Amino acid sequence: MVMAFGIRTFVAEARVVPTGSMQPTVEINDRLVVEKVSYLFQDPQRGDIIVFQAPQEALDAANSKTKDDYVKRIIGMPGEEIEVRDGQVFVDGSVLKENYIKAPPLYTWGPNVVPDNHYLVLGDNRNGSSDGHVWGFLSGDTIIGKATARFWPPSRIGGLD
Repeated sequence: MVMAFGIRTFVAEARVVPTGSMQPTVEINDRLVVEKVSYLFQDPQRGDIIVFQAPQEALDAANSKTKDDYVKRIIGMPGEEIEVRDGQVFVDGSVLKENYIKAPPLYTWGPNVVPDNHYLVLGDNRNGSSDGHVWGFLSGDTIIGKATARFWPPSRIGGLD
């Protein structure tokens, strides 16, 4: 029991995805493995799919009364200028190539510079996600871990891209 608690707390845990905000990469009710060790040795990277404690601004935007955890993709890194316009994300003025999104974003956002120890996280379902374009930047201190693999349903077992 102690070993299981230790693994879940410090190494890895399973998570169920309750929304479609990360479609098509992650579907509703997918079960993911979230590993917690790699960010002890390296910083999160653009493109990582992470699980984090939703900031209060996100909970307020969703009218949530509970402390939820979210799953999103890191798009903006500390110090970068990010802008969303014309259906594309721009990082320091250059278009970010994104072959994983459900559809181009139908909104504009920024330009804004990502603060130190913060990230801009967006859902792959850009037009159906309450994410950084709604509630702002994510503090690095709230990151729980990196979603690395899907273990359910059996037809979708494998890594996450």
